[in-house]
Amino acid sequence: MKTVYIAMSTDILHEGHINVINEGAKYGEVIIGLLSDKAIAEYKRMPLLSFEERKLIFENIKNVTKVVKQDSLDYTDTLQQLKPDYVVHGDDWKEGVQQETRAKVIETLKEWGGQLIEVPYTHGVSASEIENKVRKLYSTPDRRRAALKKMINAKPFIRVLEADNGLTGLIDETTFVIDPKTGFRKEFDAMWVSSLCDSTFKGKPDIELVDQTSRMNTINEIMDVTTKPIILDGDTGGKVEHFVFNVKTLERMGVSAIIIEDKTGLKQNSLFGTEVKQVQEDPDVFADKIRRGKLAQVTKDFMIIARCESLIAGQGIEDALFRCRKYVAAGADGIMIHSKEKDGQEIFAFMAEFRKEFPFVPIILVPTSYNQFTEEELCEKGANVIIHANHLVRSAFPAMKKTAESILLHGRSKEASDEYCMSIKDIITLIPKE
Repeated sequence: MKTVYIAMSTDILHEGHINVINEGAKYGEVIIGLLSDKAIAEYKRMPLLSFEERKLIFENIKNVTKVVKQDSLDYTDTLQQLKPDYVVHGDDWKEGVQQETRAKVIETLKEWGGQLIEVPYTHGVSASEIENKVRKLYSTPDRRRAALKKMINAKPFIRVLEADNGLTGLIDETTFVIDPKTGFRKEFDAMWVSSLCDSTFKGKPDIELVDQTSRMNTINEIMDVTTKPIILDGDTGGKVEHFVFNVKTLERMGVSAIIIEDKTGLKQNSLFGTEVKQVQEDPDVFADKIRRGKLAQVTKDFMIIARCESLIAGQGIEDALFRCRKYVAAGADGIMIHSKEKDGQEIFAFMAEFRKEFPFVPIILVPTSYNQFTEEELCEKGANVIIHANHLVRSAFPAMKKTAESILLHGRSKEASDEYCMSIKDIITLIPKE
């Protein structure tokens, strides 16, 4: 009997997908090439269900004979292994980002006389709209918490943007662009709840003055209107006895990770560098805090990430490596290495040495000082998570100040409204009603 190959990535099936499968079954036994999480992550958000869950669904669909894993958007290797008589696909890939993939499929099929059959696209069905609705239902604490670790394992790097309240959370959640090079959608993968930005929006200094209850309220405001995973800036983590309770609370809320820094005493922002006194904690004491935090957590998904301040404090790469070895041994799920040097060279040197010993431990960067490097360049050097940590608050303040100055200068708000403000209609329709 002839064989039919149909590639699928979705975990939200609608009549269009079923129609393609049923059409394929008219020509022979249907083999579903199910895209892996890694392959899907190359061009859109991570699927809601794991590969094994999606595989089980497709295996139980009528007219599906077999399900195999397709590890790339490129069909070539899988097709050359299976040599199907037919490939069936919706005709919507004749235009847009999949044109090149389509052309390669046709060329590959020629090697053994295979044929491409294209099924008319099912109009009136939007997979993205269905996914957006379902994703909100799936944003439970367990699923949100697990999402970050899942993405780190599947994607080359994780792109993170600061979120300070519900509004900036919505910006993180909904902002996207179409990459002109690939034609794929680009968006932020996760949100960073920064102590600096949280303090700034409250008009407070960044010295761990904002208490944990207030910070938890901020997280809840963000979670109310978003679905993406959250990484919390935990400063020093506080007293170890308090830290273990905060870990349990954050885990229960659905936060994916907390990053704590190995400093002690009154907090001084790291970007001051050695201009102010930066006192690092004893590495064994800090490692014990990580160890006790890991023992306190209930699930395997929550991450405690150690932020090493050796480069900030002027202690050098060897001290950073010495400390990070202890932190990883204590159970740290990743290392954030920080620097205020603009050329990025000490960060790159650290990553090169760290990767020799720990090839699979995630490295987190906050490239505020060395932002001339692209995310792809930082990834090539060894970074797994790249956090754009404070750019929304830094851009919001000058815009709001200009608006206030314009009103004072002109004695009215017309000029400010015309030049700096979105319309009232846009602002009142910004938040969609459920």
